[in-house]
Amino acid sequence: MKVEIYSDIACPWCYVGKSRFERALSAFPQADSVEVVYRPFQLDPAAPQQPRGHREVLAQKYGPQAVAMDERITQLGAAEGITFDFDTVLENNSLLAHRLLRYALDTHGAETQTRLKGRLMAAHFGEGMDIGDREQLADAAAAVGLDRDAVAAFLRSDDLRAEVQADIDEAHQLGISAVPTFVFEGQWAVQGGQETSTFLRVLEQVAKETANAGLKTPDALAADTAASGAGDAACADGVCEIPPAAAH
Repeated sequence: MKVEIYSDIACPWCYVGKSRFERALSAFPQADSVEVVYRPFQLDPAAPQQPRGHREVLAQKYGPQAVAMDERITQLGAAEGITFDFDTVLENNSLLAHRLLRYALDTHGAETQTRLKGRLMAAHFGEGMDIGDREQLADAAAAVGLDRDAVAAFLRSDDLRAEVQADIDEAHQLGISAVPTFVFEGQWAVQGGQETSTFLRVLEQVAKETANAGLKTPDALAADTAASGAGDAACADGVCEIPPAAAH
């Protein structure tokens, strides 16, 4: 079974969803037959390539409710064993980090890519890492077993830029405008940081190749997302959504 997870490093619900999905996968009897691949998605593709404080950025976008949004996800993260330290989080354009994740997938495989994804999220949300900084990205890659010099050379190049952008464009063509979105076997999509028990049921159902009304095709997901009018909902109810004006 192949599971493609569309997410952004800068998306807190993607971090929660990753944790819950991995817990479900560890309880799934056929876990050894599941390949998990992370696909790129940018919540803010127009973000400047310079670090900005999370608190300031969120306050500019959402005003007073920004504090409550952070408090909620911090509490949910704690229940998952995840540290969200929003006082130290730096917001930056995530394209370079997505290119690094694609590099890890192409050169070392899906398992290494998953480890790197986890390292980037932990460092971004809990350690004040700048995901647009080449040196810090190279350190993160080395921490999960990649050759630091090779990674540093890659990050100085434009390699995989076109491929990653094509993947992002494909996500929009599929109708994905909110993350995380989990696509199973290229046929069924589940949106949001669902509970672990939900992910486990989905894995079992897909493995049995049975129809389930709770699973949605990418086309159906697109219709639901458009109907929701969500763009201004930010990171709420299990997903982070891209503002309509920034969508491709």
